Amino acid sequence: MSKIKNKKSSIGIIPARFASTRFEGKPLVDIGGKSMVQRVYEQAMKANLDKVIIATDDHRIEQVVHDFGGNVVRTGQNETGTERCIEALQQTTESFDIMVNIQGDEPFIDPSQINLLLDQFEQATPPPIATLVKKVAIVEEVLNPNIVKVVFNQQKQALYFSRNGIPYLRDIALAHWLEQHAYYKHIGLYAFSTSFILQDYPELLASTIAEGEKLEQLQWLDNGYPIAIAETTIETIGIDTPSDLERALIFLANNPDF
Repeated sequence: MSKIKNKKSSIGIIPARFASTRFEGKPLVDIGGKSMVQRVYEQAMKANLDKVIIATDDHRIEQVVHDFGGNVVRTGQNETGTERCIEALQQTTESFDIMVNIQGDEPFIDPSQINLLLDQFEQATPPPIATLVKKVAIVEEVLNPNIVKVVFNQQKQALYFSRNGIPYLRDIALAHWLEQHAYYKHIGLYAFSTSFILQDYPELLASTIAEGEKLEQLQWLDNGYPIAIAETTIETIGIDTPSDLERALIFLANNPDF
């Protein structure tokens, strides 16, 4: 598959850690004969990125990546995937305009979703940060605290992210919310300008709302940095628990081309 050269250079970084309270070692779990981390890497390589690397703090993951011929760097212990990506970016000898943080637990990520974020940086005034949203289909998703919701303004910039259903429609019964308003869930794929991530990110002030919701993107908003929103219609399959793996295997059985 041929790639279109972006006007701005870009790198995709896949943070992959072995330790996980809900699913230890999940980057190495077998999905149809390939490790999850390999599947994420191969999908990212189909996007319009100039380079893709895996960032890990574990020698077992590092060895698996070497075995399938991927690019990998070792990092230390990091609090967030974003911080792991930053450490990996600092180890590269090349310069890039855009860094995409690609979730290491989404083995079927669609390359077009990555390209959608890259497109945000070709605007006349590119944003420091861009992320994806998808329209909520059922009201149960609005109520699920494990699904992060987002509201954004008419310029497609994020206003707030929350684990609660936002906005709250005071005079409408919950069962009818989706009939009255379009709700969006956050797809945890981020793209950053490297100037923001290397220069501004380390200087961010702490945010009580980010700590309260346990959502790091609220720290960026709280510090005054806009987050551009791009809408996708493609559903993602994240693997957070062993039960999620069963769902992924069913998807693979129905989509043998992956």
